[in-house]
Amino acid sequence: MTYETSETSAITEAAGPAAAARHRLRWNKVPEVTLYFWIIKVLCTTVGETAADLLNEKAGLGLTGVSVLMSALLAVVLVVQFRTTAYRAGVYWLAVALISVVGTLISDNLTDNMGVPLETSTTVFAIVLAVVFVVWYRRERTLSIHSIDTTSRESFYWLAVLFTFALGTAAGDLVSERMDLGYWLSAVLFAAAIAAVGIAHFALGLDAVWSFWIAYILTRPLGASIGDYLSQPTGDGGLGLGTVITSALFLTVILGLVVYLSVTRKDVNEPEPAGRHAA
Repeated sequence: MTYETSETSAITEAAGPAAAARHRLRWNKVPEVTLYFWIIKVLCTTVGETAADLLNEKAGLGLTGVSVLMSALLAVVLVVQFRTTAYRAGVYWLAVALISVVGTLISDNLTDNMGVPLETSTTVFAIVLAVVFVVWYRRERTLSIHSIDTTSRESFYWLAVLFTFALGTAAGDLVSERMDLGYWLSAVLFAAAIAAVGIAHFALGLDAVWSFWIAYILTRPLGASIGDYLSQPTGDGGLGLGTVITSALFLTVILGLVVYLSVTRKDVNEPEPAGRHAA
């Protein structure tokens, strides 16, 4: 799905091109939302699920140790991401992959280490994400990812992304446990929900920004269900590929797509040169 938005900054409307130049400090730091975007997003989500399980099971660090390690790596990558002045496919998608792992670990720590019920964690993450969106909108007057061009907007963006992963993990686990559908049927359910959002947007006029964020949240349990289906033992309803093979397979595909996009720049909308105006 490709989303467009027609919203214009209030600053630009009020003060013209000069204010717009001051407001737009950098090029947009987020890729265009194309089919490539959704494919890599789901793949990163799948890796977030399988990699978290792999590190917890094989590395022997436990949930807490893995959480500290991955959070530190994420912090380093985000520093690099914030220091770039435009979207860079490699850095951006590495940050998404790591934040997928960290978001999963946050939810798993609450459930497994602290005994927080999934109903509670799902509700809390939903409230926190809603607060992020409210504060973001009140400060910036937009939630569009087509204008992540200042440090403030980028900070809100990554904070929202983190809690969409945490919420998607908790909500996905809650649905899977309560409905006991199994991995394959769970994946079909969440794919159908995403398709419904797409139909609501394109056919019924659901707001583009909210369509994007709802779909973004739903891709988390979709990717997790796919990852679990591929990696878990056949006796538990999976294909039995294991977390190592599943993680390696999806990381290879992600790497290939990111290299392709870095070369072709098919997910980049180049800004117009300063001073050029539409006829």
